[in-house]
Amino acid sequence: MIKLIASLFFLGVCLVITARADLTIVQKVEGAGPVADMTIKIKGDKARIDATPQISTIIDGKTGEMINLMNDQKAAVRVSAEKMKAAAEMVSKFTDKNKSAEKPKLAATGKKETVNGYETEEYVYEAPDLKATYWIASKYPDGAAILKELQSLKSEAWTASNAKMPDYRDFPGLPIKTVISVGGNQITSTITSVKKDPVNDTEFSIPKDFQEIKTPEIGNLPEGNAKKPSAEASPKP
Repeated sequence: MIKLIASLFFLGVCLVITARADLTIVQKVEGAGPVADMTIKIKGDKARIDATPQISTIIDGKTGEMINLMNDQKAAVRVSAEKMKAAAEMVSKFTDKNKSAEKPKLAATGKKETVNGYETEEYVYEAPDLKATYWIASKYPDGAAILKELQSLKSEAWTASNAKMPDYRDFPGLPIKTVISVGGNQITSTITSVKKDPVNDTEFSIPKDFQEIKTPEIGNLPEGNAKKPSAEASPKP
């Protein structure tokens, strides 16, 4: 689940405009258990996050809907935009301790580092309950175009849930390494590859052999160890 949170932060700061090209981004994630690769696929208004082999998350930026695929159980949970918005508002209510405070700004530290062969500059973004550090490569190949594509998914619920995060439009280049410190956890994600090859539409739908189960109440979303589908489950047409 921590890896999924990291990927949502990654997506949350880029929910702004509409994109056209397909993208497949692979990141190395550290600090959330064993080092693992996480894959994010973006096509139009939709994104798919494969944080672990057991669970995949599909986000529809146009409707605001989210689908969790429990691959080992061949089950799916669909969460409506309304429930996503309610969850975002609930999180905001309990975590926003200083609503009147001015939103922090992304600030350059002046430090430089070579990440995966690319020259980067360090930027820091600090809020009362989180700190994000970005190593931004201004000369990453097609970096400007990739940033534009990353600004692809617009969703009121997702934007609200990530209101404290910086906007990719403020970035002077592609952040290829990100460190998020929140709730006592530190998660590091590093982009290892970006491909603009076509992504199949089937990646963003529930497989025919999966069962769709009842949406849980907010606060009880599956984390990869959900119970097996109950008798209420109905086959996906």
